[in-house]
Amino acid sequence: MPKQRFAYSGLAGLLTLLVLLFAPPALAQENNGASGEPAYGTLADLLENESSRNALIEELRGLEAARAGGEKATPPAPVEGAPPPEQIAADAPSGQRPEQVSFARRMAATTGHLLANVGDQFTALGVALGGIFGVDAAEADTGGMASVDSEALGAAAINLAILVIATFVVFFVLRAIAKPSFRALSGWALRGSEKFAMLRTIVAVAVAAFVDVVVVALAYLAGGAVSSALVNNVDADATRLALFLNAFLVVELFKAGLRMLFSSGYEGLRLVPVSADQAGYCNRFLANLAGFIGYGMLVLVPVLNFNLSPSLGAAVGTIIMLLALIYAVIVILKKRTVLRDRLFARAEQTTGPGRVLLRLLGRLWHVLALAYAFLVFAVTVINPDTALPFVASATLLTVVYAGVGMLVSVILTQLIGKEIQFSEQLNQSMPRLQSRVNTYVPTGLKVIRALILILVVVLSLDAWEVYDLAAWYATEAGVAVVSAIVDILLILLVAAGVWIGLASLLEHKFSPREGADPAAAARAETLLGLFHTALAIALIIMTTMIVLSEIGIDIAPLIAGAGVLGLAIGFGAQKLVQDVITGVFIQLENAINTGDFVSAGGNSGTVERVGIRSVAMRDLSGTYHIVPFSAVGAVSNYTREFGNHVGEYGIAYRESIDDAITQLEAAFEELKEGPMKDNILAPMTVAGVTALADSSVNIRVVIKASPGMQWAVGRAYNRLVKKYFDQAGIEIPFPHTTLYFGEDKDGKAPPAYIKVLNDERVVDTQDGKGNEPAG
Repeated sequence: MPKQRFAYSGLAGLLTLLVLLFAPPALAQENNGASGEPAYGTLADLLENESSRNALIEELRGLEAARAGGEKATPPAPVEGAPPPEQIAADAPSGQRPEQVSFARRMAATTGHLLANVGDQFTALGVALGGIFGVDAAEADTGGMASVDSEALGAAAINLAILVIATFVVFFVLRAIAKPSFRALSGWALRGSEKFAMLRTIVAVAVAAFVDVVVVALAYLAGGAVSSALVNNVDADATRLALFLNAFLVVELFKAGLRMLFSSGYEGLRLVPVSADQAGYCNRFLANLAGFIGYGMLVLVPVLNFNLSPSLGAAVGTIIMLLALIYAVIVILKKRTVLRDRLFARAEQTTGPGRVLLRLLGRLWHVLALAYAFLVFAVTVINPDTALPFVASATLLTVVYAGVGMLVSVILTQLIGKEIQFSEQLNQSMPRLQSRVNTYVPTGLKVIRALILILVVVLSLDAWEVYDLAAWYATEAGVAVVSAIVDILLILLVAAGVWIGLASLLEHKFSPREGADPAAAARAETLLGLFHTALAIALIIMTTMIVLSEIGIDIAPLIAGAGVLGLAIGFGAQKLVQDVITGVFIQLENAINTGDFVSAGGNSGTVERVGIRSVAMRDLSGTYHIVPFSAVGAVSNYTREFGNHVGEYGIAYRESIDDAITQLEAAFEELKEGPMKDNILAPMTVAGVTALADSSVNIRVVIKASPGMQWAVGRAYNRLVKKYFDQAGIEIPFPHTTLYFGEDKDGKAPPAYIKVLNDERVVDTQDGKGNEPAG
């Protein structure tokens, strides 16, 4: 137990000083102790001392003068703070009025009063010590210093030493017995999942704190039993012993609280996230201050005040606080850079306003700590009876508020601050739900942390009595403000939940499934963007209106203005509204996707963009068309699911239809084995003879092809049909031309003869006698 031995190393020195000061006053040995009779010896000693007699005379004359002036006679009260402005103005030679006293002069009067108090208390300490060590009262005014009985002093010191030793022995023994339980709790807190680490730590710390408090309480009860035995057996002063027991209870409970924050020996029981060495240093520093100030101010000073002299007690209290101030200043300046670097490192891991606050705190923490230390010292010197308890209470409440706020923030971060994982099935049906939740949850945590910080600041200011929070909340305005804040938070929470739920349902409805066509994915993205925008606008407007209504703003004019504006926009932009609405329904019916070849609004082409208001397409000549949806009466999509090549092939009347169909099928068989085989979805269908035309017999065939590839398949098939018809000698009819050479006088038209020589066609005619020309 090195830490405990160090914390109580000053106990021997304290007991030595108590031996010198715990003598019962000689005045208490008069006959007024048990009988309640007046202390005539006190009056005699008072009148015998010249200085005290003169002071009594002056006080009586002042009271008489006050009564003669018609004022209520009240004993003079010591000045506890700065002189009031009336007194400062009364002392001014210029006749300055109280309201004209400047802030600088009031500050100067306060600091001057503080320094004067410190000087007076050190003077009183010297006088009191002189009285203790035998300086003649006539040579040194002891201010009512009681004489010291060395025999009673020794007895009182022995009784106190017995009580101190017994109490601390019991305390240390109980602490040693409780060590295994602390070790087990620490091990339990360090095991398990990281998600619930802080919850386990809080539970373990709470149980350990309960055990620690029980140990302190049992040691206190054991000390009470020893005190009772001393009072009953050796007639010890019960009040003095009770002073120590009360101080022991307060100080050790405070140290138990420190062990909850800075447990150096048990890592799992440490709430503050620091290393063991740093936790041990903080624990020793604060425990030393608590023990020195607690036992000094709660034991030594009251005994000196009651038994020897109030001036001596005040002076010793000032020395105690001065030494504590010097110790605190040394430690703060020594650790200034260490804590600054830790805060800077923590700031690098934080984003947003928290980073700025941590860096600012890193630069100014030592200034705030020094200011607080000097404040505590100042109020102790000026008004220790009322100011010091107030500062202690306010400090304790501030630490409690800040600690609880930090714990709640850390618990929320560990519970829901990690990445949330959903099931694979839910992620498939709502692919953006997990990312959306993991985006909004940290934002919500930042809002909660900000609210916790604001609440801690508000409660801390109330603890320091900057304002009365309870009185403000009791007013109608306070209730209205708190109610509005709670309602707004609930509204925002519900709005966020509605947004997450509806947005996820939209994704479940329109998100393309795995392996879906890219065009369908583009259509889904378009619809999701449209509906997300509409939903976000509607939620923002409704939430804003409700929040404005909650804070007391009349939203009726806003609603009326929005209605008029919407009507005006509806008349002025009705074509735009028609485009958007028609586009929504076209998208819902999945009529057009990017990459489709469509005919819409009198134009045909490949779709390159599908927007909310219009569709853009490019035709075969490369012309880019933008067609508003309001101009689209019908949509013809040539690339949906499949396409058919419908071919009609004419043959001459003298050709065999069955032979032609055989050649058509042979051409299809070769087509299936060529480059187009992957684009043919079904066997060719021969529809048969569709027409006996003027110069041909038409045969129709249908080939089912991939969407958008029916034209390529048809071109390839036409090539093969011509090839097979030529090989089979099947004539494909074509237009015939008749040459007319006119008539002779008899009305006859002589024929024209055509000969083919050496693959050359020679046209000649007969002479007028019917003979063929030579050559």
